[in-house]
Amino acid sequence: MRFTSVNPYTQEKIKSYPVLSTQSLDRKLKQADRAFADWAALSLEERMAYFRKVAAHLRSEKQRYGELITAEMGKTLKEAMAEVEKCAVGCDYYLEHAPRFLADLTIKTEAQKSFVAYQPLGTVLAVMPWNFPFWQVFRFAIPSLLAGNVGVLKHATNVSGCSLAIEQVFRSCGFPEDVFQSLLMESKTVEHVLKDARVKAVTLTGSEKAGASVASIAGSQIKKSVLELGGSDALIVLADADLAKAAEVAAHSRMQNAGQSCIAAKRFIIEKTVKQEFTERVLSHIQAIQQGDPRAEATTMGPVARLDLADEIERQCAETVRQGARLLHGGNRDGCNIQPILLDKVKPGMTAFQEETFGPLAVIIEAKDEQDAIKLANQSNYGLGSALWTQDRERADRLARQIQAGSVFVNSLMRSDPRVPFGGVKLSGFGRELAEVGMKEFLNIKTVWID
Repeated sequence: MRFTSVNPYTQEKIKSYPVLSTQSLDRKLKQADRAFADWAALSLEERMAYFRKVAAHLRSEKQRYGELITAEMGKTLKEAMAEVEKCAVGCDYYLEHAPRFLADLTIKTEAQKSFVAYQPLGTVLAVMPWNFPFWQVFRFAIPSLLAGNVGVLKHATNVSGCSLAIEQVFRSCGFPEDVFQSLLMESKTVEHVLKDARVKAVTLTGSEKAGASVASIAGSQIKKSVLELGGSDALIVLADADLAKAAEVAAHSRMQNAGQSCIAAKRFIIEKTVKQEFTERVLSHIQAIQQGDPRAEATTMGPVARLDLADEIERQCAETVRQGARLLHGGNRDGCNIQPILLDKVKPGMTAFQEETFGPLAVIIEAKDEQDAIKLANQSNYGLGSALWTQDRERADRLARQIQAGSVFVNSLMRSDPRVPFGGVKLSGFGRELAEVGMKEFLNIKTVWID
């Protein structure tokens, strides 16, 4: 069996890759287990030296890796190169803060000495998606490997070229053999790998279905798991908001990466008195989007990554319109190229309200007042990110605490940032990536008491 990468803009085949056999997977897990002992034995400063090389390498090869990302999943070259730079920034962050994050924590007790030590677990399996094919991997790999773990990657099959390129990044930077390995394997093989005693934990970013499956397997093996399962993020705009800025950021948040972002603003919940003005403003920004070849400088939105994903967006749009929503813009399609969609008069129970829409589809939902807006935002099975627009900071602080989500960005673009924890609640998953807490998810937090 082979995986095939297809350019979503042209539908041309890029390359096919052989899938690893079960025997090959077992051999690679054995190699990872062997690599762990030596890697964990290095000092933190020695491991940091390797990651300094990674940051420099990513920046020097930004164009090449960006072109690979664009070819395999379709985001604009500008967005792809920014993604590679973000990986380098992630290296910079952990290089600066890892010594403090991983330092022993002295606890004052009646013992002669008592402290908490942070020690690596071993081999961590990462099951990663295609929408940010470099950043999703590096935001796991940087803190996990820097702390002394080793990593094996099961990437999305349509970005197999990116998966192998990431492994090559570590090889090019001189990492010891098998500290990071890309495993080209089928989804059905994840269970076999996760049940292997040499694999100590798993992190997954993907669908609710995939997360439930991996979590159940990990649970049956008593292994730590971190899940980031997407969302249907609310962007609340209250009457006192800066409407011009809110509309501009809302359009960008929803349509960047062709709408294929877990943390994109998907449901625009607008207070009734400013709904018409906001709708007109956001519509003008959406109409200004330039579609075309994602490699071209003028293009501001590329295609969605696969034909089945385009089919799904078409279904969700059509169903929501049949349920009573009004199509204000978009919906025309040519292969994976979908004209950005804006729907008005969307209400709870409608498809685009209830489901995660992973593509260029935004919806307008009317709220009577601030409490109705919070109620509508929380009326979702998901809780990853959210945004709140108001110029009253005390009000923002109060309302942000009422939103059921892993993050709330006030008067700002929702995003993942190495400096702050990233993750969700409800069906958006559990555990956190990034920042200090993300680094410690896959560590043995060991108490040492010496009398």
